[in-house]
Amino acid sequence: MSDTPINFATKEDIAELRSELHLTADNLRDRMEKLEERMDERFENLEEKIRDSQTELLRAFYGFTETIRQRFQGQDQTEASLKQRIGTLESRVLEIEKRLNMPPNV
Repeated sequence: MSDTPINFATKEDIAELRSELHLTADNLRDRMEKLEERMDERFENLEEKIRDSQTELLRAFYGFTETIRQRFQGQDQTEASLKQRIGTLESRVLEIEKRLNMPPNV
């Protein structure tokens, strides 16, 4: 047989081990709860930052579209003004052709 002595655990040893395991489990549970709280806070912060960045992007796009809208409105006004002036010129040329009794070139 072997020369190493065999050690047996007493009820007191088992109770002490059980107590240590309960403390360790409670410690782990507390640390997990704290970690979960921190993760929730960080997730909420991340959501807020994403919303803020979306708002900033939308504001930038709205500003850009307003600039484009004003440019198009200006171009529309210029185009309308030019069409009106061309119409006036065509009317005047027609009046001149009528006075000179010249048929228009088609």
